[in-house]
Amino acid sequence: MDELNRVLIATPSGAQIPISEVAKLSFSRGPAMIRDEDGQLTGYVYIDLNTTDYGGFVDQASNMLRQKLQLPAGYTYQWSGEYEFQLRAKERMKLILPVVFFVIFLLLYMVFHNLTEALVLIFPTFYAMTGGLILQWLLGYNFSVAVWVGYIALFGIAVETGVVMVVYLHESLDKRIALGRPLTEADIHEAAIEGAVQRLRPKLMTVCAVLASLIPILWASGIGSDVMKPIAAPMVGGMITSTIHVLILVPVFFVLMKERALRRGTLLPERAEE
Repeated sequence: MDELNRVLIATPSGAQIPISEVAKLSFSRGPAMIRDEDGQLTGYVYIDLNTTDYGGFVDQASNMLRQKLQLPAGYTYQWSGEYEFQLRAKERMKLILPVVFFVIFLLLYMVFHNLTEALVLIFPTFYAMTGGLILQWLLGYNFSVAVWVGYIALFGIAVETGVVMVVYLHESLDKRIALGRPLTEADIHEAAIEGAVQRLRPKLMTVCAVLASLIPILWASGIGSDVMKPIAAPMVGGMITSTIHVLILVPVFFVLMKERALRRGTLLPERAEE
């Protein structure tokens, strides 16, 4: 400090004087570095939350700051970190989710070449989401990118098993159409029951395999478990309601659709329709 006080500076007349003649030097605590953001001086306040509901915290904190904080002229504040990443992820999901559902619908139409059957499979699939919503609520998980990834995987499994169910139902109905005798609504009901019964064991095996692989994740506590749990929760809960969707709703919608086609006289074997 003594050496700094003896540093010479030039006066307007050209004389050299020690800096201690015109200034007082002292130590004081301050920021470790000067930060800037977009050309403006910036100070960071770090907050370590005990919740994953970043959006809810930011909403409450912003309301409180608006009520109690009076910023000087030229000062602003904004939220960053995980909250900012969450906002960006939500914007991406707004684009990704419609694309996913459109691709699923397009693939279903390419498989069955029938708009009605594609709708019969895509709309009841949303029923499979109810189990995931219930388990997500019970476990206290908020909607996040990880949760939506779990729902996308759930939709894929539900549609896949639904397609196989419809294939079984068509095969059972086609056998009766191939007999050449007039088809009745009772024949459609019997075909739906026969196809659903044949699909019962494979569906239960699929559900048991998925649950056996995902349920242990819900009790995990190691590294990465905080990411895997929100993905697994919608799938575990959704597989239960997906079973109801595939074994009950799909055959019911199939029967209603084929009865309507029978009354119109447009009921043909699946191969003929293709």
